[in-house]
Amino acid sequence: MSDFQTEMNRTVQEFVAQISELARRAAIDTLESAFGGGGARSTAAAGAITRAPATPPSRAGRPPGGRGAKRTQEDLDALSNQLASFVKANPGLRIEQINKELGTSTKDLALPIRKLLADSVITSKGQKRSTAYFPGRKAPKN
Repeated sequence: MSDFQTEMNRTVQEFVAQISELARRAAIDTLESAFGGGGARSTAAAGAITRAPATPPSRAGRPPGGRGAKRTQEDLDALSNQLASFVKANPGLRIEQINKELGTSTKDLALPIRKLLADSVITSKGQKRSTAYFPGRKAPKN
């Protein structure tokens, strides 16, 4: 090999070794923090990765407590009333548009929508993602 190729190979190998070391440090630090280890983050690894916030931002429709936390009947009723009022004020919107305006997710609204449809508080037209929601015959319960 020529001197250029030898130098290029050496440089690439050093670079790969540095990246591998940064990844290893970041993985160790992440595991230590996840399992309660007291290891401090190294400055080299600190710039290599970013972490999600410790507490996710609060979303409408979901109680604090993370996955599996049950919503209270009051929370569901409040969300149902909010959704019914929103649909009455903005007829013909799809779930994605409603979520964007209310700051919720489709999963948050699935149960309230089913209940409101069953009670004829709202109606729907269309199927799957093209379903649009309209005010129903009955007024929402307060």
